[in-house]
Amino acid sequence: MIEYNQQLAGFADVSRETVDRLIAFDQLIRKWNPTINLISKASLNDLWSRHIEDSAQLYRYIPLWAVRCVDIGSGGGLPGIVLAAISADLTPERQFTLVESDQRKATFLRQAVRTLGLKAEVLSSRTEALDPLSADTLSARALAPLSKLLVSAQRHLISGGTCLFPKGETYAKELADARKQFVFECDVIQSLTDPKGAILKIYGIRNA
Repeated sequence: MIEYNQQLAGFADVSRETVDRLIAFDQLIRKWNPTINLISKASLNDLWSRHIEDSAQLYRYIPLWAVRCVDIGSGGGLPGIVLAAISADLTPERQFTLVESDQRKATFLRQAVRTLGLKAEVLSSRTEALDPLSADTLSARALAPLSKLLVSAQRHLISGGTCLFPKGETYAKELADARKQFVFECDVIQSLTDPKGAILKIYGIRNA
């Protein structure tokens, strides 16, 4: 327990209950992964650092006023479940919506929500097929190029809302490509888990 608390110290000021939830989530992924491949088998040994910590670092960049948080292409719940687990104690007024078109992964997400007691709903649909979700914050991890993510953001983000997209070493090229189609503000935040990666905090999106 102490080890896990120390590992998360740089990401959010979490309680013991939050750490317990994240450990339970870690165990759920390990249990389900052989059946539905939530994460690559090669990264399973680094699940906590490579996936859970990587997701947890987004929490501090969610605006304090944000209540409706939407995670698209949630897959194995990274970052959606992790952010909902941290919010359960620190910002319990937040409601999370996890969008996942793969029915098996959506079933896993619902199980995780029930097991961890989270304030979240799971929508089994493609993002573009949904009515606008009026999200205060929109997140996505390892889902699509930035230009495609911003199409979803325009549909589902409120005016004045914020996007949080963790990206790998190609983030600069993705930004350049996206600016051909969109005008937006972007804070590039150094990732704490990937020396070559960044968190893109994007707002003020409009067509170029």
